[in-house]
Amino acid sequence: MVSFAGMESTPTSRVTPLREPDLDRVPQPPSNTEAEQALLGAILINNTAYGRVAEFLSAEHFGNAVHGRIYAAIGKLLDRGQIANPITLKNLFDQDGALAEIGGSHYLAKLAESAVTIINAEHYGRTIHDLHLRRELITVGQDVVTDAFRHDLDDPAIEQIERAESKLFELATVGQAEGGFQPFTTALTTAITLAQAAFKRDGKTVGVATGFVDLDKKLGGLHPADLVILAGRPSMGKTALATNIAFSAAKAYSGARGADGRIDLSRAAEDGAVVGFFSLEMSAEQLATRILAEESGTSSDRIRRGEVRREDFDKFVAASQRLAAVPLYIDDTPALSVAALRTRARRLKRQHGLGLIVIDYLQLLRPSAQARALENRVQEVSDITRGLKAIAKELDVPVVACAQLSRAVEQREDKRPMLSDLRESGSIEQDADVVMFIYREEYYLSRGEPSRRPEESEDKFNDRYDRWKERCETAYGTADIIIAKQRHGPIGTVKLHFEAETTKFDNFIGAEHLPAADF
Repeated sequence: MVSFAGMESTPTSRVTPLREPDLDRVPQPPSNTEAEQALLGAILINNTAYGRVAEFLSAEHFGNAVHGRIYAAIGKLLDRGQIANPITLKNLFDQDGALAEIGGSHYLAKLAESAVTIINAEHYGRTIHDLHLRRELITVGQDVVTDAFRHDLDDPAIEQIERAESKLFELATVGQAEGGFQPFTTALTTAITLAQAAFKRDGKTVGVATGFVDLDKKLGGLHPADLVILAGRPSMGKTALATNIAFSAAKAYSGARGADGRIDLSRAAEDGAVVGFFSLEMSAEQLATRILAEESGTSSDRIRRGEVRREDFDKFVAASQRLAAVPLYIDDTPALSVAALRTRARRLKRQHGLGLIVIDYLQLLRPSAQARALENRVQEVSDITRGLKAIAKELDVPVVACAQLSRAVEQREDKRPMLSDLRESGSIEQDADVVMFIYREEYYLSRGEPSRRPEESEDKFNDRYDRWKERCETAYGTADIIIAKQRHGPIGTVKLHFEAETTKFDNFIGAEHLPAADF
C-alpha cells in the first residue's frame, strides 16, 4: 500500500480516508481526507507547520469533523506553550468515542508516521480551505433554490436575490485567506506614492478633492476606503453640498492612462473621480435640475415652475454641452438595500471605473433582513453603517453619506450640532472616519424675527431688533461646515458661501482676502 509520502507501508499501518464518497448515489460535498491527514501528520511531527496555516485555517474548515477536533486540540496545546504530538494528545482522545471508531489514540501515531516532510503543509492547508469555501457555496446555492421554490408572499424574489448577494459577499470577506502582515517598507512606498500624487495635484490633496479650498485643506480631500458622514437638520443644505461635491469631483475627472494611451479603469484617476450618486430622497430629474441651475446660474425654483426667459435657454444649452461628458451616474431607486447598493457600485466600477460614492441619505437605506428581524432601529442603522464602511474598503473609494440629525438640536439655545445629535449616533459615530455637520445660522435667524414684548420700551425693542438685523446681515449667505470627527487630521470649522437660489455652495472669501480699495 502506498502512503502519502509515496513509500511502501505494511497493511497494519495503512491510513484510510474516514469517508469514501459514493459517486453512484447522491454527490457528496467536496472534501479531501488525504490532504487533511497529511497536514495533521506534518503538524504532529513538527509543530512549526501549524504556524504556516493557523492564520487562515480553522477547525471548522476541515471536511472531517474528527480531524477538525484534532486540529483544535493541537492549537490549544501550542497556545499554552506545550508540545503537540501523539503522546501529549493521547489523554485527550483516549475517551473520545468518535476517535475510538477509527483506532483511538493509535490513529494519531499513524498520522505522524504517514507524514515525512512539512514543506507542503501550507499547500495542504490552502486545499482544505478552498474545499471548505466550495462546501459553503453549495450550501448557499441550496438555500437559494429552496427559498425560490417556496411561495412566500412576504419573501419576494428581489429580497431573495439581495439575501443571496449578502451571503456571497460575507463568504468572500470571511473566506479571504490572503492578507496579514506586510513589510513596513511596502506600506512606506505606498505612502510616498500617495504623497507624490498629492504634490503633483494643484489642490495638494491625497484623495478626491471636494472643490472647496478650505475644506480640502482640513481633510486633504476624500480618502479612499473612508466613510464620510455629512449630517444636518432639514433645510440646512445636505443634499446641495453632497451634490456640489459629487459634481465638482466628476467635472475634474481625469482618468489614468496606460502605456497605450487609453484610460485604465483599474488605476486611480489622476484627478477628480467617476461618481456614483445614490439618491433615495430626490429623483434623478430633480438632481439634474439642481446641477443645471448651478452651472447656468438660473434659480432652480424658477426652472421647476417654468418661469424662465428665452435667454435662459441659451444658458441651458451651453451648460448641457459642458455637462454631457461629466462622469456622474445617478441611481434614484427608493428604499435601496445595502446589498443592492454594493452590487450596483461594483458593476459601475467594473464598467466605467468608480472613484466616489455619494448617498442621500443614510437613514433611507434598507438594512439586511437579519437586522430588520430584530425590530431595533439602532441595530438597523448599525447594520447599514457597517455595510457602507465595508463597501468603501472593498472598492477602495470614499463613501459620502448624508445623515439626518435628531430634533434635540431644536431644543437648545445654541443650535450648532454635536456628535450626540446624530440619530442612532453610536454606530454612525463609531464606523465613520469623518463626521461633518452643516450649520446655517441664517436659517434660524430668519425664522426668529423678534417681536415687541408688552412690558418692553420702544427703545429697547429697537436696540434688540437692530442687533438681530446685524446678525442676519453677518450670517447672510454663509454656512459653517463643522468637522466634528476626523481620523486622519484636525477637527474644526470651515466657512462656505451658500447661494439659496441656485442651491450652490462656494468658497467663502472673507474681508481679509478682498483686495484693498484703491482711492
